[in-house]
Amino acid sequence: MRSPTHLPTHPLEATYLADGLRLPTNGLDYTILAIYFAVVLGIGFAARRSVKTSLDFFLSGRSLPAWVTGLAFIAANLGATEILGMAATGAQYGVAVVHWYWIGAIPAMVFLGLVMMPFYYGSKVRSVPEYLLQRFDRSAHLLSSVLFAFAAILIAGVNLYALAIVVEALLGWPQWVAIVVAGFLVLAYITVGGLSSAIYNEVLQFFVILAALIPLSVLGLKKVGGWDGLSDSLTKSHGENFLSAWGGTGIGDPNPLGANWLTIILGLGFVLSFGYWTTNFAEVQRALSAKNLSAAQRTPLIAAFPKIFIVFLVMIPGLVAAVLVPKIGTSGSDLQYNEAIPYLMQELLPNGVLGIAVTGLLAAFMAGMAANVSSFNTVFTTDIWQRYVVKDREDAYYVRFGRLITAVGVMASIGTAFIASSFSNIMSYLQTLFSFFNVPMFVVFIIGMFWKRASMKSGVWGLLAGTTAAMVNYFWVYKQGVIDIPSDQGANFVSAIVGFVAGAVVMVAVTLFTAPKPAAELAGLVYGTRSPGVPEPPATGDDAWYRKPALLGWSAIVLAALCYIPYSF
Repeated sequence: MRSPTHLPTHPLEATYLADGLRLPTNGLDYTILAIYFAVVLGIGFAARRSVKTSLDFFLSGRSLPAWVTGLAFIAANLGATEILGMAATGAQYGVAVVHWYWIGAIPAMVFLGLVMMPFYYGSKVRSVPEYLLQRFDRSAHLLSSVLFAFAAILIAGVNLYALAIVVEALLGWPQWVAIVVAGFLVLAYITVGGLSSAIYNEVLQFFVILAALIPLSVLGLKKVGGWDGLSDSLTKSHGENFLSAWGGTGIGDPNPLGANWLTIILGLGFVLSFGYWTTNFAEVQRALSAKNLSAAQRTPLIAAFPKIFIVFLVMIPGLVAAVLVPKIGTSGSDLQYNEAIPYLMQELLPNGVLGIAVTGLLAAFMAGMAANVSSFNTVFTTDIWQRYVVKDREDAYYVRFGRLITAVGVMASIGTAFIASSFSNIMSYLQTLFSFFNVPMFVVFIIGMFWKRASMKSGVWGLLAGTTAAMVNYFWVYKQGVIDIPSDQGANFVSAIVGFVAGAVVMVAVTLFTAPKPAAELAGLVYGTRSPGVPEPPATGDDAWYRKPALLGWSAIVLAALCYIPYSF
């Protein structure tokens, strides 16, 4: 396993290592790519007709059906982290990558749909930070808005950086051309059509991504002799635990991931997972755009079912790459873990299929970037600019400003893109960001939602304590070697736990010495209370048994648990 000291430090190192991955693309492949770009822009201009108010621009007028928001929800997650990052995680850590899906996603997605969406949607908030304004106070709201906006730009930069490197390596385009083309497309369709344009493009991108990954996985398995050939090769080269989800995860036992069952369950399965899926506005925004509460609840639950199985489409290419390039990611190979997918595209795909794969890869990057840029423009406009800077202007002004800040967000993403180059596995970088920004926000949310006594001032101090503690653990305790943690991923799990505990302890302590929010102002914001006013009547067909949120949620939980069985013994 590579130690943190062996990660690339020069911003151009990843680009250099990828230069040998040039794809044999031809006119057919570029035609497929051009058609896709034209359709993306067409969707943006078609969505423009529905943008009449700021609610239309930022939340699609809360008018979209559950199946559309559900597919957009999962597509927004299928960015650089999912495609390159999870394939890299498979090549580096083996079958342990399934933890990020079956325990690191599904329970939290179900919790969001069944428990948290009634609070989000019922309170009519336009963003996740706005909920903190209603539950706590202005200081918690402003701090969470600034932290989220900053994190969104960093994460959008990851997608843009990954896209630029891959396009330069695969197609020979200069990095600046890849950045300008992708940035222009995302900027154009979000600026013109708002969130509706982003969401409908994400539905298209979901199917394009599947069309890219399925042939790659099938041909990859065929290349190494099927699953049996893959298993035999990896067992000989990496040991039995490489193909086991839980093998060697006893406390103190060595395993590829460098984490034990306790940090996997608490760090990834609870703190990181719930922190990401329940408070990350790039995801929650899709559910808030649904046409009613039932559709909003079903949005993450519908997304949970493809999420269960997508792991195979990213894990298999990573495992195949580990067989075909036995020393991938080490000093003995010119390939980094992040290059598992591009390498297989070069080696396995014929023209035509190659064009679809390149298009799918670009679609993934654009979906991830668009999700973060669209959530950034909403939070910056409604939570920062409208609330604290320029108040009480006409609605059209905020639509115009939203379009302007979208352009600013894209430019800022370009500036943050190269930060990701210091990580050989970009999934490690993303998990680091989540432990810094999402986990502290989650602890404030979960305590605020389930503890009426939590005081108004406890929110901002919990955010500060959780963020600071996670950063101190990562940069000082781990990076300076105060405590020996075997890997970046293991350090991220520990940082998440530390951030959660610190935030919770400080919130409790501050609550004991400060005033609680009046009970009358907590209606619809805390578990056990109801929103004032008349309850929303169910839409026609929402009472059908197969649309029941509880049935969908528990079915996803059981299915994910069953998927673990073949990889646990």
